[in-house]
Amino acid sequence: MNPILEVKGLAKEYPSFSLNHIDFSLQEGCITGFIGANGSGKTTTIKAILGLTLKDAGSITFLGRELTEKERELKNRIGIVLDEGYFYDEMTIGEMKSVIAPAYSNWDESAFRSYLDHFSLQRNQKISTLSKGMRMKYAISLALSHHPDLLIMDEPTSGLDPLIRSELADILLDFMGKKGKSVFFSTHITSDLEKVADVLILIDKGNIVFQEEKDVLLDTHSLIKGDRKLLNEHTRPLFLSLRETNYGFTGITREKAAIREQMKDVLVERPSIEQIMLAYIGGSHYAF
Repeated sequence: MNPILEVKGLAKEYPSFSLNHIDFSLQEGCITGFIGANGSGKTTTIKAILGLTLKDAGSITFLGRELTEKERELKNRIGIVLDEGYFYDEMTIGEMKSVIAPAYSNWDESAFRSYLDHFSLQRNQKISTLSKGMRMKYAISLALSHHPDLLIMDEPTSGLDPLIRSELADILLDFMGKKGKSVFFSTHITSDLEKVADVLILIDKGNIVFQEEKDVLLDTHSLIKGDRKLLNEHTRPLFLSLRETNYGFTGITREKAAIREQMKDVLVERPSIEQIMLAYIGGSHYAF
């Protein structure tokens, strides 16, 4: 697979937060989940990629070219869905489209109408009357109507009910059915990525903790449950994080073979993405 977007040494300093010269890449043909707690740096990173925040250092290349070079041409090929929204509430769906569409030289009006029909959206509806779920669908309609190669989404499922979130997963899988498409999906709701993500990137306190294929990540980590008497100076270091109670312990490990050898009669389970994420960023104070 080829990288569609590469971030190298990206840095941004604020009084109370900083991106610390981070590196990662997005692969063509993949849905990449960008995960981390609120305030970890996800939105700052995405805004820097899109040029909505000026970076202090680093380079961002898209399709092998620096994004600041031929910016309009390259951004024609990027679709954007932001949680914070960028719509004028008093405009109608059709009026807001007329503001946004001219920014894209390859805008496809027939595709836009098709998305509106698919999502049961009416051109004369005012933005202010749309529910959060319908706003998200409208944002996706706008983002996909100029046929982007890369779809960037910042917390698109925040505040949405499970049904709408499931619909979004289906929309992304349909988009990925087209050759050469990629998605960069930022979220703190990691369950949204269980169905659709190919790769996961974890950011914490402005640092990239890991970039890993989702299936590899899930296969190389295990959720272990057992009796507390099995924990000692030799076995404790085998865990990324532990939670102990009077009844036993629960922990996340990358050392499944060593656990099986040194700790008999433990229960070994497949962890969730959230459990793995919290093991890396939550220390011993996290729940299973």
